[in-house]
Amino acid sequence: MTIRSMTAFASEQGSADQHSWSWELRSVNAKGLDLRLRVPDWLEGLEIHVRSTLSKALARGNVSLTLRITRSEDGAGQMQINAAILQSVIKSLAETQSIAKQNRVDIRPASAAEVLNFKGVLEQSSGDDDPAPLVKRLSRELETLVAEFVQMREAEGAALAQILNSQLEAVAALTAQAGERAEERKLKMGETLKANLARVMDNAEGADPDRVAQELALIAVKADVTEELDRLGAHVAAARDLLAKGGAVGRKLDFLMQEFNREANTLCSKAQHSALTAVGLELKTVIDQMREQVQNIE
Repeated sequence: MTIRSMTAFASEQGSADQHSWSWELRSVNAKGLDLRLRVPDWLEGLEIHVRSTLSKALARGNVSLTLRITRSEDGAGQMQINAAILQSVIKSLAETQSIAKQNRVDIRPASAAEVLNFKGVLEQSSGDDDPAPLVKRLSRELETLVAEFVQMREAEGAALAQILNSQLEAVAALTAQAGERAEERKLKMGETLKANLARVMDNAEGADPDRVAQELALIAVKADVTEELDRLGAHVAAARDLLAKGGAVGRKLDFLMQEFNREANTLCSKAQHSALTAVGLELKTVIDQMREQVQNIE
């Protein structure tokens, strides 16, 4: 399985008998799978098939599909009046006239042409054609459309995986660099603690040397960043495994990004050393860049 991006676009066009049509399928990132379909309702059963097909092929993303169909003039049905909607419009107009009269407001009566222009009053009949053959044809074409769409998501995903692997290399290198800076800090901190201990003992008559040493040791333990560096290394390995595994791993990677950020923040707060702080800030920058990329992974 490969990594997929949630950003993609695909389109198809076709024609048969008196109909011609165009498909548009696009998606952007989302927490879950959100399908927004625009399919003519007279194509009975097609929308259900489209929804089922997309749900099986995709795991996440805000997905929009639009199907536009036109009919040639030779095959077009006659214009006809929708009696139910017409009656509703006439009733609404009459109520409007009545309310206006009660409020002493003059409203010009609507003409027949204006009434016919109300949405739904005048509609084109679909003719006597059975839509089933067209639905079958469109269903077959949908498979090609979705396959192209998935292929684009996979191509985008491969590019994202390459970028993320490069960024993980940078995180691993910075983690190793942080370890080196931590060792340098340890030597300097040991010398500082010894000097502080000597200064305290010289100026604190009667102070318990063991108690003072314990307090200084506690300070050293709180400043230790070994666990943070170890966890950063483990997160790098976990992220690489997820990218190698492929599939819908976007949510797991997003959770890992939060863990990466938490360790980098702790590293910076414990640093107390300019060189180590600088590495920690650079780590935060790379991790933030990774998180932006991860937001687009399915």
